[in-house]
Amino acid sequence: MIEFSFQTSFQLDNTSQLTQWCKALASHHHAIIEQVGFVFCDDAYVHEINRKHLNHDTYTDIITFDYGTEDRLEGEIYISVDRVKDNAEQFEVPFNEELKRVMAHGLLHMLGYDDHTADQKSKMRGLENEALEMFHVKQ
Repeated sequence: MIEFSFQTSFQLDNTSQLTQWCKALASHHHAIIEQVGFVFCDDAYVHEINRKHLNHDTYTDIITFDYGTEDRLEGEIYISVDRVKDNAEQFEVPFNEELKRVMAHGLLHMLGYDDHTADQKSKMRGLENEALEMFHVKQ
């Protein structure tokens, strides 16, 4: 099951499409989604989680708490809509595309992919691009 919750006025208008896409992404990586919650919030909310739970005093676009395994996804993904908006402007991409990239990024972490080294970041970016293509093909 995938749940979407909002700690800000932001709302999604295509939760059914996003749910199917997330499930397809997990399946593509030989996994199933047991229970994943996407929490959309603002910078302050994610910053507080980052400080409190990860001991990082920085702003970030996403924090993933993974409670599952690589083939059974369970966890929570907190997304700062503020950061996504700023990143979309910085990289000159549509907001919805950047949002889907960040959502895929969280799921990819749950699937066992990291982004600490340059090679890992490159691999992650390729997998994010593949995930975005999957969304566009499904439409």
